[in-house]
Amino acid sequence: MVKHIVMFKFRNDVSLEMQREVALKFKQGIERLPEEIPFIRSIFVGFNINPAEQWNICLESVFDSLDDVKMYSAHPAHKAVALELIKHVAERACVDFEI
Repeated sequence: MVKHIVMFKFRNDVSLEMQREVALKFKQGIERLPEEIPFIRSIFVGFNINPAEQWNICLESVFDSLDDVKMYSAHPAHKAVALELIKHVAERACVDFEI
């Protein structure tokens, strides 16, 4: 199995109100994806509560294989949800590892 972790940092010009709105919409959209993408084993989006840290959002998901992660990333339903967040993001970091 593969754990897929992605972190996002908002651009400095994105207001706190817009950050909250965009983050919540992203969480709701991503966490509904297993209804459309059955090979997602689990998926969760969390919001940073520690102001001393730089990342705003963390996505944690589990798949059977790295090939499934790649198919998820290219899936139209995933792309539609991600597109709305990416408009407001300055940086993205990702790690995939076996569990």
